[in-house]
Amino acid sequence: MEMLSWTGSLGTLLNPVATAHFIAFAVALVAQITMGFFAAEVKLQANTDGTLMKRGGALGLVENAVKWLFLVLVVVVVIYVVGGLLMPYGKAGIIGEMSKRFIPVWIALVATFTVSIIFKRKLGLYGKLFDSMIGMIGFTLVMFWVFTAIFVGVFDLIATHDPLSQISGLKNAKPGVALPEGSEELYANYLLGGDNLARDIFSRMVQGSVIVIMIAPLATIFAFMVGITLGLPAGYFGGRLDTILSFLANLILAFPVILLFYLLVTPEIVATGLPNYMASFLFIFPLVFFGVLINSRFYTQPKRNRVLLAVVLVPLAVVYLSVISQTGSPLHIWPAALDLIDIPGGILVVFVSVVFVNSPTVFRIVRGLALDIKTRDYVAAAQTRGEGTWYIMLWEILPNARGPLIVDFCLRIGYTTILLGTLGFFGLGLPPESPDWGSTINEGRKLLLIYVHPAMPPAIALLSMVLGLNLLADGLREESLKD
Repeated sequence: MEMLSWTGSLGTLLNPVATAHFIAFAVALVAQITMGFFAAEVKLQANTDGTLMKRGGALGLVENAVKWLFLVLVVVVVIYVVGGLLMPYGKAGIIGEMSKRFIPVWIALVATFTVSIIFKRKLGLYGKLFDSMIGMIGFTLVMFWVFTAIFVGVFDLIATHDPLSQISGLKNAKPGVALPEGSEELYANYLLGGDNLARDIFSRMVQGSVIVIMIAPLATIFAFMVGITLGLPAGYFGGRLDTILSFLANLILAFPVILLFYLLVTPEIVATGLPNYMASFLFIFPLVFFGVLINSRFYTQPKRNRVLLAVVLVPLAVVYLSVISQTGSPLHIWPAALDLIDIPGGILVVFVSVVFVNSPTVFRIVRGLALDIKTRDYVAAAQTRGEGTWYIMLWEILPNARGPLIVDFCLRIGYTTILLGTLGFFGLGLPPESPDWGSTINEGRKLLLIYVHPAMPPAIALLSMVLGLNLLADGLREESLKD
């Protein structure tokens, strides 16, 4: 098998077109930025239908050119991707072959967008997201990596090789390199080349998404459970409770984050069982949250209340005991036969550390929102009706704080993704052979001046994931302000 080029047979026709349009787009963009600095201030007038009139003059022409050139570039990229799907192996190039590997992701994205757009008027804030171009772009980037993680981690698709397997002679091999003759591997090329241990970079990149998608959203959810459960009473009751909880939150936030992680993931601290004890404390908050949530709503209906509490809390309690009870840890208190979840020690430590660091920030946001919303008239009306304090906090204040919290949730997943990359880059928590993006970037940067390709794919993946989350948050904020 021959070495693959980036664009294959499509490049003969499309590469000159793509290069010309990219140069034209770059020139137009620079011209727009330059003219924007020196152009006189123009007040845009509104049309009769309320929309803004287009900007006139040379700057207006340049802005219009930038828009259309960008759309042409997007079309060219789509042609590369779609054209590669239709061409036989070896003719599509690296881009085309990667497109083929992501076929399940493309199908899932198309299905998701089709269903969401058809029913968007019935889907609340999520449906309104599809009225925002920024939100749709962010949603696409995020769901691309979510579906990638699902198809890699659950169905063992997309990846071309075992991310830990090594093939002799492919150390730091260039993208598209062919495997040696006689290799037993099913896939004939390393699409993005080999790393310094002769492992497939493409497979490690897509496998790294599993770790990010597995840890970042779940850790953020747990951090929100802790922050909401403590922040609502702190803001609602105030007084000494607020003072104590705010002091503890500020005490944690005063610690440098990286130093805190160094302390939590060092072998000496792990050997004491501190992360397991922290997990047993932090992971109890979802049980407390859902227990109080259900009881505050249905306490006037005892029979229904007991049934709902049993249905929700019993499975959560089993999961809780399975997570905190780890073989070899001081908290191995759950029978092995009933241990449904076995989390590797390194991932548990990182997970607990991320939740511990993010919880105080969420607490302060929720506390501030509670201080503001508790003065509203509908809260006073609920107090007049004789509703309980937890009912008011969870069923009156919390729903009316959902806009800022949803936006912060998306942003915080991005922060957590960066934090996981930072931990992997410094070699903290996760095992050295882990294909997470931070560890892969760290391995690739050691020879960055000689070989660029090992570090670039995971860096671009990390960038696109965080960018997508930020754009998604902007879209959600834009639509939530319209409510």
